[in-house]
This record gives sequence, C-alpha cells and structure tokens, in this order.
Amino acid sequence: MDAVVFLLTLGAVCRITRFITKDELAAGFRSWVADRFGDESKISYLITCGWCVGVWTSASIVPLAYLIGGTIGFQAFTMTLTLSYLVGLAATWLD
Repeated sequence: MDAVVFLLTLGAVCRITRFITKDELAAGFRSWVADRFGDESKISYLITCGWCVGVWTSASIVPLAYLIGGTIGFQAFTMTLTLSYLVGLAATWLD
C-alpha cells in the first residue's frame, strides 16, 4: 500500500467514524440503538465511542485498501470522504 492510499484510507476512516459517533444525520441511528438496547448498554457505548468505532471502521476499510486501493474508484471514494473530514476540521477551527 502506498502513502497516498494509506492517507486516503486514514481520512475515510476518520470521516466514517465521525459520522457514526457524532454527526446529526446519524443521531436517529444512535437513538434507535439506545432505545433498543438501553442507554447504558455496551452496544450503545460502542457506537458513541470514537476509539471503538474507529477499530471496526478500520477493520472494514483496510482490507479494501489493500485489495483495490490502486483503483480510481476507491481513491475517488476515499478522497471524497477525506476532503469532507478536512473541510469539517477547517470549519471547526475557523468558526
């Protein structure tokens, strides 16, 4: 895996993790899990913990990066997620 694919994969994992754990668009999913399993359940904790979600996100994206990281499709997808993450960080710092 070359450095470009690694960095794009890193950015994609960061964005997906952020989406699941913090994004307002995923709040319904987090609420559903809390209602279904309880606020104090392990699964509710799992989907709000960046460290936890990051492990599972990485475990699903890294094999793809290894197998198809050199393709335009994978790089375009991960670049979109990486840029989205970076824009979010910049907006947070600049606001």
